[in-house]
Amino acid sequence: MENSDLLADLGERSGDIALQCSETAGFLGEVNRRIQADALRLGELGAHMDRLAASQSESVTAAQELSLTAQRAEQIITQGHETVGLSIGEVTDLARQVGGQEGHLRQFLTVIEAVGGISDELGAIARQTRLLGVNAAIEAARGGEATQGFAVVAEEIRRLAAQAGDCAASVGEKLGQLDRDARLLIGGVEANIRRSRDVSDHIDQLRVSMAEIAALVSQFNERSHTIVHCTDAADGDVTALRQGLALFRRSATENASRVDGARDQLETLEGMANAMLDCAAHGPGRTRNSRYIALAEEGADEISALIEQALKDGRLDRDALFDTAYSPVAGSDPPQYENGFTRFADAFVQPVLDRRTAQDSAIVGCCLIDMNGYLPTHISERSQPQRPGAREWNMDHARNRQIFMDGQTRRALDGEGDFFLFTYRQDLGEGRYRALRSVFVPLVFAGRRWGVYEVGYLI
Repeated sequence: MENSDLLADLGERSGDIALQCSETAGFLGEVNRRIQADALRLGELGAHMDRLAASQSESVTAAQELSLTAQRAEQIITQGHETVGLSIGEVTDLARQVGGQEGHLRQFLTVIEAVGGISDELGAIARQTRLLGVNAAIEAARGGEATQGFAVVAEEIRRLAAQAGDCAASVGEKLGQLDRDARLLIGGVEANIRRSRDVSDHIDQLRVSMAEIAALVSQFNERSHTIVHCTDAADGDVTALRQGLALFRRSATENASRVDGARDQLETLEGMANAMLDCAAHGPGRTRNSRYIALAEEGADEISALIEQALKDGRLDRDALFDTAYSPVAGSDPPQYENGFTRFADAFVQPVLDRRTAQDSAIVGCCLIDMNGYLPTHISERSQPQRPGAREWNMDHARNRQIFMDGQTRRALDGEGDFFLFTYRQDLGEGRYRALRSVFVPLVFAGRRWGVYEVGYLI
């Protein structure tokens, strides 16, 4: 096998290595992204656990205070139950005493009635005495001088009888008032007795309620002890979980760092393999990449001639061509931008890209990339209007006016040479990648490096 064939074979093998490194690096990048996302979620979970631990600590304190409160409440209820029991006994005795007063009052009413009967008898005696005095006075008048002394006695008897009648009447009136007052008092006592019976019923209900309250407080005290035990156990579990999460989060961070380091090493190896692939592509031997290299150089020449002529004719301004004041397109997702070159590129460059892409079925697209990774336009298939809320679709079908940058594109933009052949991962968004081989041809307009012309194709 000739040296040129060996170099070509070495280049292809290097390209395969670069492809495998690219795919592995992409896989590690996705793993790293997921680990970092998991680490972020672990951090959020840790923050939740910190808040949970704080709440748990408050719960432990609250449970302990609740237990102390329950114990104090049980003591108070016990003391109160005893006090209420004594008070209820006193009220019961008082009601019993009030009920006993009724008999005494009724006996007093009987005495008043008996006194009233005596008063009536005294009134009758006073009337009879008054009548006797009148009769004695009449007989004394008939006897003349001989019965004059008897007349004086008769008058005195009549005077005493009048006084006795008045006293009997006064006593009768006062006894009547006393009888009425006594009956009113008895009525009040009877009402109080009825109330005391109702109070006795309420007192019985109160005894039952107090007993039930005491039982509930005792049960509450028992439950509060159980709550304290459970919160203490939960506090220990939360502490252990926090410590476990902290260890897991540190481990995830370390793993992400190691994966990132491995990805960096693979990307370095990918770069070395791509350098060998590019070196072989510049050799004298013909490889399967030679056709696409030629197509890329032809396309770059056509684009260069088109833009140089536009600058010469005044259809394109040099400042617009090199404009880096990228203006965001409102509402675009992923973000799109416009600059002074965008509209010219859509109108005049895109047709060339469409035609050049159709030259070979393996070509997935031709595009222009400026020094900042900006694609002012793309083939028509990938320059469709974005769909709101369809980010994944937009990444596939609206790749124009976006800014893309990866390691191989950066090397091609910064490198010196007639072309660059690299294998790399095309970012399709949402963690999706596709392995491509691309030819990058530098573009220089008006003596100034603008960017590269890229032809991407499937291997």
